Amino acid sequence: MTELMKEIKDYWNTRTEGYSEVNEKELLGTQKEAWLMLLKNKFPQKARESLRILDIGTGPGFFPVILAGEGYYVDAVDYTEGMLEKAKENVEKYLGNKKDHVSFYRMDAQDLDFQDNTFDVVITRNLTWNLPDPVKAYREWIRVLCPGGQLLNFDANWYGYLYDEEKRLAYDKDRENVEKENLDDHYLCTDIDRMEEIARQVPLSGKQRPSWDEKVLTELHASVTVDTDVWNRVWSTEEKLNYGSTPMFMIQAVKQELWEGYTLGDLTVQPGHRAHGFLTLGNGEFSLPITVIRGKNPGKTVLITAGIHPGEYVGIQSAVELAEDLNAEKMSGTVILVKVVCREAFEARKGSADMAESGNLNRLFPGKREGKKLERLAFAVVKELQEKADYYIDLHSGDDYEELASYVYYAGRADARTVEISRHMAQQVDVPYMVQSDVVSGSAYNYAASQGIPSVLLERGGMGCWDAEEVRSMKRDVRTILRYLGIYDGHKSYRKYYPLEVKNVQYQDASYNVLWYPEKKAGDLFESGDVLGYVRDYEGKELECCVAYSDGVILYQTRSLQVLQDGPMITYGQISYENDDRKERITNYWTKRSDSFLKQRRDELHSPLASRWMNEIHKCMQEKGSKLKILDVGCGAGFFSVLLAKEGHMVTGIDLTPNMIEGARSLAKEEGVNCTFQVMDAETLNFEDNCFDMVISRNLTWTLPNASKAYGEWMRVLKKGGFMLNFDANYGLEDSTDTSSLPKMHAHNMLGSDMMRECDEIKHQLPISSCSRPAWDLQTLETLGVKRIYVDLGISSRIYCEKDEFYNPTPMFLLWTEK
Repeated sequence: MTELMKEIKDYWNTRTEGYSEVNEKELLGTQKEAWLMLLKNKFPQKARESLRILDIGTGPGFFPVILAGEGYYVDAVDYTEGMLEKAKENVEKYLGNKKDHVSFYRMDAQDLDFQDNTFDVVITRNLTWNLPDPVKAYREWIRVLCPGGQLLNFDANWYGYLYDEEKRLAYDKDRENVEKENLDDHYLCTDIDRMEEIARQVPLSGKQRPSWDEKVLTELHASVTVDTDVWNRVWSTEEKLNYGSTPMFMIQAVKQELWEGYTLGDLTVQPGHRAHGFLTLGNGEFSLPITVIRGKNPGKTVLITAGIHPGEYVGIQSAVELAEDLNAEKMSGTVILVKVVCREAFEARKGSADMAESGNLNRLFPGKREGKKLERLAFAVVKELQEKADYYIDLHSGDDYEELASYVYYAGRADARTVEISRHMAQQVDVPYMVQSDVVSGSAYNYAASQGIPSVLLERGGMGCWDAEEVRSMKRDVRTILRYLGIYDGHKSYRKYYPLEVKNVQYQDASYNVLWYPEKKAGDLFESGDVLGYVRDYEGKELECCVAYSDGVILYQTRSLQVLQDGPMITYGQISYENDDRKERITNYWTKRSDSFLKQRRDELHSPLASRWMNEIHKCMQEKGSKLKILDVGCGAGFFSVLLAKEGHMVTGIDLTPNMIEGARSLAKEEGVNCTFQVMDAETLNFEDNCFDMVISRNLTWTLPNASKAYGEWMRVLKKGGFMLNFDANYGLEDSTDTSSLPKMHAHNMLGSDMMRECDEIKHQLPISSCSRPAWDLQTLETLGVKRIYVDLGISSRIYCEKDEFYNPTPMFLLWTEK
């Protein structure tokens, strides 16, 4: 360590507490949201869990705290032990269960111990100016960035006043302004003499910045833009007064690396193209059919394999078709598709017989270089394919004796970031269930994850068959995962399912080599103690009874007549709802919208729309009494609740978002009406049966993960003869980000693209978005045994007569239902 580096480190160790206090002010003030908005708008358009972010010179951990709190993963480095310890304390204090989203390293910013092309984003603040060799630092930061990755450097000419008299006068003026406003002086609260002595020894104090930075980064083959007004958007008033003479700038540098052809074995493929052929592995012992697709733009590499079990045909055919269907023009990165791994057994139509004779390849990873044949194949796949991949997708189905429910495994025994990304990859799959694996090796995807490669295994089809619909579904799932990873362009597919976690999976093997008679089918639900099947001998004598240990769902089972001793018989597990975070995401979204939503509902209450809405409601009430007990479900800011309370009705409004309920209470108080408001889930009502005369809802059903359950609850709490009014629309079919048809003053134009993208993300996770409405609603309500039901498709034309701030371009429908 040079004397200068030692002096810099020792100085910042003394600044640990004071600097942390400055960061805490930012966390508790307006700066936190300002910084978040700025950073998120600059980040690459990829799922936040898959972004790799490096914070260099993290100090007390401001960036890791705000970014990990939003679900990002951050690697944070600092040269100063004291700063790292304080950063860890702050992460523990502010992040709770998200603290494992941050990894800390003591490291020199000028000599990083990371591999080339590792990070999507490198961020740093107030660091470059006090580095002895900033050129070397910039070279390192660009080196560890992925092609297309972004460096965001926030800095200023902090000590230019040591070399420029005009800057000295401006600096002195800052000190006067701070004293005049009776604020803390951020310079005088430090050992300024010691800091100035360091500043005189580092090169950037006397440079003209950011022009110097722009020149250096351009020479490093980065595309550079500079924002000299960024301080205005993220600094507090106190910071602006302290640093008025040294405004902070942002340098945004995108790594421009030549995206060249890619070679794998004998195949070479150019950007925007694909190559088909055979890949020779294991010193020529194995030859596997593959396709390599090189995206038009730089990006990560995904390995997709099929046929690890030679009789699982849905996965194999899906890989064959994906090799032709994936559009290289829409890709950023590279996809390696191996269509059949156990090629020899597949071509001999051995299916499960090969596993009985040769062993189960998916129990042998990472394999052995000098082992048996399948162990050598596993070893070759690991060394020559997995080690080239950033992500891994393994395609399976039921073997020739297996019936299964469609589901997905994700790797659960790896570092926290790998497990989290694997889990989010699994959540993209349109299947009812997902299972977290709890082993490290054996199967291909588990071993890959143990090496830091996020991995999933998809299961569809079985019984030695395949059909076009199963293949279409598996291909759609693969494309959706690729989109999530930022590798494939295009809109997300609508889905039927959002996979629920299945835990405590039981793998039950047969004890005899005879006949098997299942009592249920794959995908069936059952209760603890239910008989799931019998093993009998050739005279029909019961040898074994398979009884469920717990409530659960059957994932797969033997469907052939025979079972093998110590071979698979049935596999099932318990459905868990604890990791279904859709409601949390929905609540967070509407929390962010609650303030503007309250303002709009307040304005709407005093607009012509209020009387139009009441006219429609009056028509639906018909001869009902003048004082009804009404439940307003998903009341939001209380628009319907207030309108109906003004008519003399007893109204209870419920909403899942606490901030909406606060707004509703405020609006009712302003309007001088008495309503009761409660935070409550529309799908699980905390009311007795038969207690309301009327249930009303507007623009809620489309946001519910389980709308059919909600309808059941609403009908349950209605009195006999009571009626439900549901005003909704097919919002799931529209692109929320397209606001071109809306007036300029409309709320959706005020929210910004980030919020509308978030809305679309949520919609794609809700099954109701893919339903044909209101036909689906009518069918669902009819199954609940309602007395009468009708639908009104003309409600929008009677309510939204003007294209104003309240205008709704999506045609609404009204469902009127009598119990």
